[in-house]
Amino acid sequence: MLPGRLCWVPLLLALGVGSGSGGGGGGGGGSRRRRLLAAKVNKHKPWIETSYHGVITENNDTVILDPPLVALDKDAPVPFAGEICAFKIHGQELPFEAVVLNKTSGEGRLRAKSPIDCELQKEYTFIIQAYDCGAGPRETAWKKSHKAVVHIQVKDVNEFAPTFKEPAYKAIVTEGKIYDSLLQVEAVDEDCSPQYSQICNYEIVTTDVPFAIDRNGNIRNTEKLSYDKQHQYEILVTAYDCGQKPAAQDTLVQVDVKPVCKPGWQDWTKRIEYQPGSGSVPLFPSIHLETCEGAVSSIQITTELQTNYIGKGCDRETYSEKSLQKLCGASSGIIDLLPSPSAATNWTAGLLVDSSEMIFKFDGRQGAKIPDGIVPKNLTDQFTITMWMKHGPSPGVRAEKETILCNSDKTEMNRHHYALYVHNCRLVFLLRKDFDQADTFRPAEFHWKLDQICDKEWHYYVINVEFPVVTLYMDGATYEPYLVTNDWPIHPSHIAMQLTVGACWQGGEVTKPRFAQFFHGSLASLTIRPGKMESQKVISCLQACKEGLDINSLESLGQGIKYHFNPSQSILVMEGDDIGNINHALQKVSYINSRQFPTAGVRRLKVSSKVQCFGEDVCISIPDVDAYVMVLQAIEPQITLRGTDRFWRPAAQFASARGVILFPDIKIVSTFAKAEAPGDLKTTAPKPAVLEEMLHNLDFCDILVLGGDLDPRQECLELNHSELHQRHLDATNSTAGYSIYGVGSMSRYEQVLRHIRYRNWHPASLEARRFRIKCSELNGRYTSNGFNLEVSVLHEARVSDREHVNHLIVQPPFLQSVHHPESRSSFQHSSVVPSIATVVVVISVCMLVFVVAMGVYRVRSTHQHFPRETEAAKEAEMEWDDCALTITVNPMEKHEASGRGEDETEEEEEEEEVEEDISSSSSGADDSDEEEMEEGTGRGRHGQSGARQAQLEWDDSTLPY
Repeated sequence: MLPGRLCWVPLLLALGVGSGSGGGGGGGGGSRRRRLLAAKVNKHKPWIETSYHGVITENNDTVILDPPLVALDKDAPVPFAGEICAFKIHGQELPFEAVVLNKTSGEGRLRAKSPIDCELQKEYTFIIQAYDCGAGPRETAWKKSHKAVVHIQVKDVNEFAPTFKEPAYKAIVTEGKIYDSLLQVEAVDEDCSPQYSQICNYEIVTTDVPFAIDRNGNIRNTEKLSYDKQHQYEILVTAYDCGQKPAAQDTLVQVDVKPVCKPGWQDWTKRIEYQPGSGSVPLFPSIHLETCEGAVSSIQITTELQTNYIGKGCDRETYSEKSLQKLCGASSGIIDLLPSPSAATNWTAGLLVDSSEMIFKFDGRQGAKIPDGIVPKNLTDQFTITMWMKHGPSPGVRAEKETILCNSDKTEMNRHHYALYVHNCRLVFLLRKDFDQADTFRPAEFHWKLDQICDKEWHYYVINVEFPVVTLYMDGATYEPYLVTNDWPIHPSHIAMQLTVGACWQGGEVTKPRFAQFFHGSLASLTIRPGKMESQKVISCLQACKEGLDINSLESLGQGIKYHFNPSQSILVMEGDDIGNINHALQKVSYINSRQFPTAGVRRLKVSSKVQCFGEDVCISIPDVDAYVMVLQAIEPQITLRGTDRFWRPAAQFASARGVILFPDIKIVSTFAKAEAPGDLKTTAPKPAVLEEMLHNLDFCDILVLGGDLDPRQECLELNHSELHQRHLDATNSTAGYSIYGVGSMSRYEQVLRHIRYRNWHPASLEARRFRIKCSELNGRYTSNGFNLEVSVLHEARVSDREHVNHLIVQPPFLQSVHHPESRSSFQHSSVVPSIATVVVVISVCMLVFVVAMGVYRVRSTHQHFPRETEAAKEAEMEWDDCALTITVNPMEKHEASGRGEDETEEEEEEEEVEEDISSSSSGADDSDEEEMEEGTGRGRHGQSGARQAQLEWDDSTLPY
């Protein structure tokens, strides 16, 4: 329509409107003329389209119109008639306004006054009119156009996410079926447009689940569900609108699988936790058998606790084989062929060691030579071989012999005198007799075929030989050989023999002697006992663990239940004909672990069942129950050694026959931290842990010499063997220290340690010796603190010092020593009976002298820096040797000596008994003292009668200044 407006321009120009013609014909007249012309030209109303269509995006203010908003006026384009001044919208509370962008061209714009929300209103329809500017600036007679209809659609923005109608969905399905639809989920969207308000897709967020969902929200299972595999599934589902915006929150779909009736055990827990020290804990307290109404005549249940591997629960992982033998009452003389590497047992140093130092792994490339003299050259007709072995199938297509133990010729020939090996998962024991024993065809090879030999599990083997009978015990059960091969005896020779473990020594038939027939597997506790067989009781004890199956209240099993345990109580077989009784019996089966510190970890459980119905052998198949016992970590003990850690003794006591007792007051205490529960319910903070004492066994204590080994020419550590044997302990002694070993209580070890003595024949050059004790429980699993002791030597003081002290104690004239004839009768005749007053005075002065002497001794002792750290050390330092003291006797006290009470005499005897060593060593300080004592039998140093040895007067010359 714009070209139509341009046709009026020539006419306006012809009339002179808006031009500069007219010259200078007066300004006032020209202005009046323009107004008249303007009034004449504003003859037409503005013109706009009859209808408009617009689009506005929500939350935006710009409206896009089609066609654009433009008003036209046929009047000449002069102010003001030809200009557009306004667009007006008709309607109440409309959120739009129209503005003029250009008055001359008539262009306008439609815009929103406030935010537009599609969800509140999707479209708007209203009337709009255009107004010109009238005849002039002061004129109000605007002309308006016709009414035009405006239709505006609000364009939606995807601002809302889908939401599910339900926060969670649940479905119950029967196992073994495929469903087209288990359930349907539904989501909605609050956006206004079909694009953003419709749900275009659903998706399962949880991965690895046997379910799928379609575009309509129908969930189906993609495979048959099994109640035994999983009772319940929980999956998350999300939804997408057509703008691909996901749901704000996923919904939870719970699918419960309902089992079909099938035989099996119900209501049992796969994991059973066991806290050490809990005693006997039921394994399946609520278990019961579902037979689906089958007519059952009898049922047999086998419960197996799989502890047939070394290192879980059994004592052999905690105690050495020698300690176990002693605990089980085995005969002495057992030789350990695979001991832990040490200076004395170095033949196992090159072998591979498992996590425990007592388990040796053989990879088919290693063997160990047993040194000569460890095992007797010729075994008698009776001996026992024991071992723990874990072995799998032999590698390679052609299986060769795998030697466990072999005694063969060291050089020249390659004869095997006796050997134990595995061949094709068979255990073979070879025993070749010498010709000098019997020149007959005799049994030589004994074969056992057992599945356990190659099942890669730990088993305990005992071979009892009472030639020609050889019996194998495996895990406590007896097995006779299925094959025995005879052979001729070996011709006698002077060839030395070599005993090996893990391989056999091939000394002949090769250019260079070497190992052959290597073993692949693990061995532990390989021992040999020459000259004697072990009893069935000892074998069962060595094999058994301190954990196993148990039955709570045997009386409650009922009359119709038969049960049987294997020797190690790891397998329990129960049989009955009533399902209710069988359920009740299995609920009574429990796990027990009597070890104080059991190894934490998993113990597998398996319950297998065999059901018989009337008239049939086996009618119902019952799946096995596979569960496990989780033994939790025990509270670890803290073993502490306490006692006097420093003391002094006279040099003569070190050189005495009994020496010096090192640990007279040693104390072994074991504690563990126990956290107390909060006493007040309002206080949630737990109380600090408290220490509680506990009693348990130790298996060794080592006394180590610090600062250099002992010199065997002048010093040693000693212990009476009777002290060990009474307490069933053993010990080894060396220049490096003393080792006491064997399973025993802490009090037993205390008693033995308190008798350890140290002797030194030449203590003159010795100033001090230091020792350290360290004890262990469970073969080093728990160790004590290192208790250090320092023993110092009190050397004899110089003569000048003794004389100086003697002069400090000035005796009154009437207390001077009086020399008497040696004979007792002459002493009695020369005695003068004193009066009572004299006796009192004498006693008072003696007490004064005693107090002065003790004061000087205390001062000198303090000056020499001899601390007394414990009460025991104080008591040890205060022990006096009265036989070496110089005693001054008042002749008048002879009459009182006979009147002493029995208590004083007993006190003197106890003192003499405790200080026996000090008395003998102190009195023999030098040769002159010894001669003096020998010459004066029955007399003191100054010739007094033997009766005065019981007096309490002191010779300060023997004090250690």
